[in-house]
Amino acid sequence: MKAFKRIIKITGLLFFLFLIVLVSIAMYNWRDRHPEYSIDLKIENSALQPIRAGFAKRPITPTIVDTWNDANGNHKYNKSEGDTYNDNNNNGIFDAYWIAGMSNAKPAQGVHDDVWSRVMVIEDNNTRIALVSLDAIGFLHGDVVDIRKRLPKELGIDYTLIASTHTHESNDLVGIWGENIFNSGVNPEMMEYVKTQTVAAITEAVSNIRTAKLVFAEDLSGADAKFIKDTRKPIVKATGIHLMQVLDAENGTTMGTVINWANHPETLWSQNLLISSDFPHFIREAIETGVYHDGQLMQEGLGGTAIYFSGAIGGLMAPHPSLAIPHPFTGEELSEPTFEKTKALGDQIALLSLAALKQKGDTIIESNISLRAKTLLAPVENNIFKLASAMGLIDMGMPEYFKLRTEVGAIRIGPSLWLSIPGEIYPEIVYGGIEAPEGRDFDIQPLEIPPIKELIRDKYKFYLGLSNDEIGYIIPKSEWDVEKPYLYNKESATYGESNSLGPETGPIIYKALTEVIQDLD
Repeated sequence: MKAFKRIIKITGLLFFLFLIVLVSIAMYNWRDRHPEYSIDLKIENSALQPIRAGFAKRPITPTIVDTWNDANGNHKYNKSEGDTYNDNNNNGIFDAYWIAGMSNAKPAQGVHDDVWSRVMVIEDNNTRIALVSLDAIGFLHGDVVDIRKRLPKELGIDYTLIASTHTHESNDLVGIWGENIFNSGVNPEMMEYVKTQTVAAITEAVSNIRTAKLVFAEDLSGADAKFIKDTRKPIVKATGIHLMQVLDAENGTTMGTVINWANHPETLWSQNLLISSDFPHFIREAIETGVYHDGQLMQEGLGGTAIYFSGAIGGLMAPHPSLAIPHPFTGEELSEPTFEKTKALGDQIALLSLAALKQKGDTIIESNISLRAKTLLAPVENNIFKLASAMGLIDMGMPEYFKLRTEVGAIRIGPSLWLSIPGEIYPEIVYGGIEAPEGRDFDIQPLEIPPIKELIRDKYKFYLGLSNDEIGYIIPKSEWDVEKPYLYNKESATYGESNSLGPETGPIIYKALTEVIQDLD
């Protein structure tokens, strides 16, 4: 009997120690990686000044060494199903780069096109900001802060904004798309490379600064609507292409062009195993070097460096496989998720963009830059995110109990306002059309009103999604739904909530965005 009691005590003690270890690991992974970091910037300039700008780009493409053999052709790596890898560098391990988006266990087999860190630095005589676009599914706020801290002070950068294009075809920089749900998909050496290359690109862009002219244009015709499928009610498509061309003031050549459009870069869908930036690659290529068909130049490009920013892509804006994209020159309807379809989509948006820029909506040589940016805390109510963070899959540092640090901002450049949104915001929050449908979890009317668009008095509006963070979907609270009965009396729950921090995210981010907009007025 004594021996049995002793075994029980030892077992209980070991279990208690095991719990302590688990809690310690979770607390360590939940730690705040940038204690005391916070920004509360407000820079207002009223006097017109000459505008100067510089562009640069650096590849952040992984080098694929090891490939693999898909035994059952399901495009997922699973050793238990007979999949094997080719140890091309003879180091005894599978050096995989896991493609982010759609699902786990997708090691890249090669590279179709480079993925990039692309930078525009723009300044008046008082304020210098860097706008960075990464070809990544997302880039967390802690990693953004890492880059900011690495920037040499002599660069004179007052504010750095880093947004992700949200391509579903590049390597994981967030963590939840690894070999399985228990292993991060982030390669630490690759993450370091991305940060080093981004700092180098910002530094180069500063060295390339020249006096500039800004040309603003938009396509608000709705012609882009046919390239977007809204896969969740209410149907509110984030249409509109927002553009800024930057010309060298001395010789008139194009230094760079910014394109802002809202659609998930996931045209290639779930079976692609090649690194790619998806349709942003073809948009940028066409803007820079021209639109080609069968080797023939169909529309001249502008030169310079093209930078693509994703807009309000929540809700969910996507070039779904069920959506056919017409080839711009043959008219063939392309539905299968191929690079041909992806190029057709990129070319279509490039053609609309080039046509809009020919109209030259507004050209300015003098202007001023104003900025409002601030840190905020957002509650993490999603248990999956809590667990993934506890396991170390996501570096989601929490300064307070289950609250993460994130950021919003607004930048005014001449007749334009650039809104920094830290995730995938549902377009009805931006454009209007929020509903309170039957089956919602909260018996409330829409809270995120009036729509953000109506709060912006500037003529040109740029909505930079996944900017300075990737907190997931930003959903109107009156459309939140995880419990029966489901929205619109559907038989199953809609997609979105599983990749959101929680139901309070929509109201919190909306309030913060309205504040930074109003603070600049």
